[in-house]
Amino acid sequence: MFGNLGATEIILIVIAVLVLFGAKKIPEFMKGIGKGMREFKKAVNDVEDELKSEDKPKDKIENK
Repeated sequence: MFGNLGATEIILIVIAVLVLFGAKKIPEFMKGIGKGMREFKKAVNDVEDELKSEDKPKDKIENK
């Protein structure tokens, strides 16, 4: 994910985030990102399950 970034660039990004948001806001920000990623993964899984369930009735109809 951070393959093209060196240690110096990552440190500068972390310092910039600390200056912009402050140390108290970062945990809230990260919690929000975690919730967003969790909801996105759940939505993707729901869509995959729905697509799989739509394929099953077609197989049953063809076998009859």
